[in-house]
Amino acid sequence: MSSNPDSLSRETRGFIVLIALLQGLLLWLAQTGQTHRVWPFSELGGCIGWYTLVLGVPSVMTLTVVHLRDARYWQNIAIVGVALALLAAWAMWSATGAPGLRSSEVLGPYGATTTLALFIALPWLQCRIEHGRWRAPYAELFEHAWQNALTLALTLAFVGICWAVLQLWAELFALVKIDFFRDLFREPAFVYLATGGMAGLGVLIARTQEKPIRIARQIVLAVFTGLLPLIAFIAALFAISLVFTGLDPLWKTRHAAAILLWLVATTIVFANAVHQDGANEAPYPAWLRRVIDAGLLTLPTFAAIALYALHLRIEQYGWTQERWWATLASVVLAAYACGYAYAVVRRTGAWLAPLGKVNIALSLVVIALIAASNSPLLDPHRLAVNDQLARWRDGRTETSHLDLDHLRFDSGRRGYLAALALKDDAKVKADAKLAEKLDKTLKRTQRYAWRDPEEKHEYAATTVEQIATIVRPAANSPTPDAPLLQAVLAADITTTECRQTDNDCVYIAKDVDGDGSVDALLCNLDNPNMPACQLWDRGSGAWHAVARFNWYVSGSNDKADVATALRNGEITPAPKRWPDLKVADQTSVPH
Repeated sequence: MSSNPDSLSRETRGFIVLIALLQGLLLWLAQTGQTHRVWPFSELGGCIGWYTLVLGVPSVMTLTVVHLRDARYWQNIAIVGVALALLAAWAMWSATGAPGLRSSEVLGPYGATTTLALFIALPWLQCRIEHGRWRAPYAELFEHAWQNALTLALTLAFVGICWAVLQLWAELFALVKIDFFRDLFREPAFVYLATGGMAGLGVLIARTQEKPIRIARQIVLAVFTGLLPLIAFIAALFAISLVFTGLDPLWKTRHAAAILLWLVATTIVFANAVHQDGANEAPYPAWLRRVIDAGLLTLPTFAAIALYALHLRIEQYGWTQERWWATLASVVLAAYACGYAYAVVRRTGAWLAPLGKVNIALSLVVIALIAASNSPLLDPHRLAVNDQLARWRDGRTETSHLDLDHLRFDSGRRGYLAALALKDDAKVKADAKLAEKLDKTLKRTQRYAWRDPEEKHEYAATTVEQIATIVRPAANSPTPDAPLLQAVLAADITTTECRQTDNDCVYIAKDVDGDGSVDALLCNLDNPNMPACQLWDRGSGAWHAVARFNWYVSGSNDKADVATALRNGEITPAPKRWPDLKVADQTSVPH
């Protein structure tokens, strides 16, 4: 094994700690540069490139170095640096280019998937250093993958323990009014450099303490070995239950696909851990292996159901970047599920013998798919934007459901450019209301206007007539009366719905509290993911706001359901089972 104590010279050990310290220093420089608005840290694009390289390249260097004079090692580092630079360049382009873009919609998936691809690629890099070629035996890939995982886990634990000790140090001296250490440990420069040094020492400890790491791995794998039969039995039993219940209960949960994919992923990880490199004998008797085989054979069915659920959602609502990543994960897990089922069916050789080849092939596929999805080749934002606009143009999406805010703020530069191009679209020019809404959306610099007081006042209604054009009655509700509109106009713009001229506002007349008088719900449906309603009551003859209701519709639900129900006036008061209790004029709320 390449990371045993004898394989790392004193020079190499010092190099590991030095690189980690340098990484901490470079991260501190980035934080300081952002604070003082120094280029390139004053621009988001510069930060993306800097953080990608500073977090990625030194981490690979400390995890894979064996001999500093090994040319293959430095070639690997150069390859990783170039690959990360290319991916960062595309992320920089996609996440910038317009005011107010929610860069997290691009950078969140980019950071998570790039980290995953880098982790998968590490064993290949390590095997190339050892053998001088990219082709590697599965046993060594498995060994390096678990070594890297445990190294990172131990490093995180070591850093956490070190900071706990420093916190104790600071608090002890603070007891006697010596705050020097508390202040020192909170200084950004100290935090970054100390954390870098701790991380370097953690990696060094993990890479030079071969026996404890092996013991830790044996313990983890023993736990997996004990739990795999249970997980397989659960999977087989659930598959049998579907024969009697059908799929309707799954569809009603609205998150069945996610749970099924978790089941597939968990079973695959546990089976892979138990199989290890395939060199050992199966740790179970024959009858228990048959139980595990049955569980593995159900995985393609679960993956197919999850993919079908995603297909129905995409068919109904179109592509989004979230659905692209969900589909990508589903396809990969389906491929693993089919590969592991094939390993069960193919009886030649040892138990589950083909798993090594399946894991090798799919690891390369995953790296390629992640790289392509973070590049122009399979850009999720391009796919989502083009599909959503195509659905709107051919009538599958109504104009009232065209989410201009998502296009303008949540779809990266692709979405912003597409929104700009809509200004010249014939269908937009023919719809004066849509053209006006598009123009206001493009001018806004915040995804949510309430975050910018100046923009709220700029687009605020100033007359009752304007309020009347904003507030549209829901199905079976009358036109709102003039006193209500006047009360809305007089209300505080920062807290009241339906004051913005570009609001998608619905009025629902309903006796909410059951007192015999009609109340008013004014619901802002601008964001179908987070509909918000304000309840108005005509107390003492005058309308006044009394409560606010919000709904959060997660990505696993149909985003139009709540908004559509509100447009139809479909609300039902849900009384509390247990009332508030009042004692001596003091009221207690149950909790």
